[in-house]
Amino acid sequence: MTRKPRRDDSLVPGWIEPMLAKPDSGRLPEGEAWSYDYKLDGYRTSMQIAPDGTTRLTSRNGIDFTDEFAELAGVLGPALDGQAVVLDGEIVVYNDAGQPDFGLLQERRDRYQTHRSSPRRDEPFEDLPIRFLAFDLLQLGDESLLRTPCDDRRQQLVALPMPDPYRVAIVRSFTFTELDADRRTVEDLLAHVAAAGHEGLVAKNRRAPYTPGKRTDAWLKHPRTHTSEVILCGWRAGQGRFTGTVGGLLLGAHDPGAGDLVYIGDVGTGMSTAERARLRTLLEPLARPRHPFAEDPPRADVARARWVEPVLVGEVVYRQFTRSGGRLRHTAWRGLRDDKQARDVLLPQPHHRPATEPRSAQPAVATEPTEVHPQKTPSTKITVQAGARQLTLSNLDKPLYPDGFTKGEVTHYISHIAPVLLPHLAGRPITVIRFPDGVGSEQFFEKNVPRGAPNWLPTVTLPSTGARSRHGARGEPIEYPLFKELAALVWAANMAALEIHVPQYTVDVGPPPVRRPPDRLVFDLDPGPETSIVDCCRVAERLQHELADDGLTAYATTSGSKGLQLYCAIDTEDPAAPSAYAKRLAQRLARETPDRVTAVMAKAQRTGRVFIDWSQNNPAKTTITPYSLRGRDQPTVATPVTWAEVGACRRAEQLRFTADDVLGRVDELGDLFAGFETTRAELP
Repeated sequence: MTRKPRRDDSLVPGWIEPMLAKPDSGRLPEGEAWSYDYKLDGYRTSMQIAPDGTTRLTSRNGIDFTDEFAELAGVLGPALDGQAVVLDGEIVVYNDAGQPDFGLLQERRDRYQTHRSSPRRDEPFEDLPIRFLAFDLLQLGDESLLRTPCDDRRQQLVALPMPDPYRVAIVRSFTFTELDADRRTVEDLLAHVAAAGHEGLVAKNRRAPYTPGKRTDAWLKHPRTHTSEVILCGWRAGQGRFTGTVGGLLLGAHDPGAGDLVYIGDVGTGMSTAERARLRTLLEPLARPRHPFAEDPPRADVARARWVEPVLVGEVVYRQFTRSGGRLRHTAWRGLRDDKQARDVLLPQPHHRPATEPRSAQPAVATEPTEVHPQKTPSTKITVQAGARQLTLSNLDKPLYPDGFTKGEVTHYISHIAPVLLPHLAGRPITVIRFPDGVGSEQFFEKNVPRGAPNWLPTVTLPSTGARSRHGARGEPIEYPLFKELAALVWAANMAALEIHVPQYTVDVGPPPVRRPPDRLVFDLDPGPETSIVDCCRVAERLQHELADDGLTAYATTSGSKGLQLYCAIDTEDPAAPSAYAKRLAQRLARETPDRVTAVMAKAQRTGRVFIDWSQNNPAKTTITPYSLRGRDQPTVATPVTWAEVGACRRAEQLRFTADDVLGRVDELGDLFAGFETTRAELP
C-alpha cells in the first residue's frame, strides 16, 4: 500500500468524538425542519487535515486508521489553500453492483491485519478500492463549526473542492422542502434508497448543532434492514461440515439504564467457513468458566455454550428485537467491528412497522375473523381467505428455519410470490419436500397427495417412473397434486411444504392422463468442494454461448442453495432427447476444461470443479422450481437472475437471496422468466 508521507503531525487538528444517531422507531420525521442523508455501510471515520496537508484518519472510537487507509491521506490537502479541516464521514468499499458493501470492507480489513507485518505490506488492495464519503464539516481553518446549524455546515462542506471524487466525495443529501417541491415524499426517497442498494437514511434537524459523543433526537437513523452491534459472550462448536470451527455465537449488549450486560440471543448464519475458523481462533484465548451476564440466560438457549470474556464486538443484521424477552430474531452475521468498543454496545430498540408495511408474521391473504375451534385457542388456528377459498391455518408462529423464520412468514412469502410462481407450476405434477418440525429436523419428499387434502385440489394419476409409491411397491401409480391457484400454495405452506419440485414436462389430465413430451431443457450447475456459485457463473456463461449457437435461449436462476440452473424452452417429441443433448454438451465442456468442469456425478471427480448435472432432464427427475423456498439455514429462494448479474458475480453472497430479497426484486424487476415461453425453439 502506498503511504502518503506525513509532514508535521503536531499541526493536525484534534480528533472530535463523533455525534451519533438514534433509531427512529420505524418512522422518519417529516417537515421543513429536516434533511435526509444516505445511511452508509462502512467505517465511521474522521478526516483531520493540517494546513500543510498532513492528514490523519481516526475511527469512531479513536483508533488511528491512517496507515490502513493511506491512499486517502493527502487527497484533499493540496486543494484546501492551507486551511485546516475536520470532516466527519464514512469509509466504504463498493461491490460490482455499485453499492457500499460492508462484507468487502471487512474482507479488506482482514487482509490488512493479516499482511501488515509482511514484507509486501505496502502492496495496494487494487481489487478493493476505498472511498471516503463526507457528510459533515466540523472545522474550517481555525474556526470550530460545532455550534453552527447543520444546514450551514452542509453549505460550507459542499463548497469544498473535491479534486479526486473517486477517493473522497460528499454524501448525497435531500431536504424535505426539495422533495416536496419535486412532488416526492419521504416514502419515494426510501424506495429510491432501496433500489440503489443503500443501507437506509439518516434524518437530520437542519438547525441542530453538532454535539460530539452524544446520541440525540437531532439525528435519527432509518435502516432498510436493522443492524446492531453486539458483544460476543460465548460460542458453540460447529457440527457436521462446520466441525472444528464456530457453529454459533451467543450475544449480549448493555442495558442503557442499569448498565448490566444482558443476553440478547444468538447468531449462526452469514459466516463463511474461513470466518468461522477465524472466530474460533480469536475466541478460544478469551475462555471463562461461566457466562458474563447479570442474570442467567434461559438454559435451553445456551446448551453447549463455551463462554468468553465480553470484549469482542461484532455486527448482525436482524428482523426484529422482541419487546417481551428482549431477543434478536432472524439474525445473520456481518462481521467483527474492531472500530467499536464493548462498553458502547447498547440494547437495540424494538422497531415499529410503518402502517403501510405488511406484517411478515401473518399471511398476505385476506383474513376473516379468527375461527375458534373446540378445544383450540384463537391463537392456534386462523381462517384466511385465499382467492376464492377459505382455509384454516395453524401454528403460524412456529419457527420453520433455524434463524426463526416462521410458518406465518412462509405463508406471507408464498402468497405474495404466487402471481409469478404459479405460471412455472402450470400443468406440472408437483413434488414437495416437507419439514413438519422445521429445517434441521426430519424432512421427506412427498409425491402422492396426502390424506386429508382438500377435495378442491386437482390431481393427476400417472404411472410410477421407478420411485416407490406411498405403499412401498414399485410401479404403482402416483397421484400427484397440481397447483393452479393461490389456495393450493397456501395449503402446502400450512403443511410446511417448503420446497416445490417439478419435472421438465407437463401433463394432459385426460382421460386418460398422459405425460407430454419435455418442453424445458435444464442444466443444474453444482459447485464441488473448493468452488462456489461464482465458478458456476463462469461455466454458465460458456453454456449460454454454446446454447445460443444451437439456437436456444438460456435463462438463469440460482438454486437457492449453492448452485445455479439454466433453462431453455424447447420443442421435442423424444422424451430421451433433452438428456442426450445436455449430456453431450456437458461432456464437451468437461473435455475442454477438465480442471474446472466435470460431467460425472462421482464425488471423487468434483473437487475444484463444477458438476454440470445433465440428468435433471430425465423424465423421472424433478428440479426445484424458480421462486421456491429452500430448506436451508435461512429462507433462501431459487431466484431468477439476469445475465448481467451472472457476469458481475465475484462473491457468492451476490447471488444469495432470501424471501424478503426476492419479494423486493419482483416488485422492482417483475418476473425475469416472463419471456421464457416466447423463446421456444426446436431442440437440436
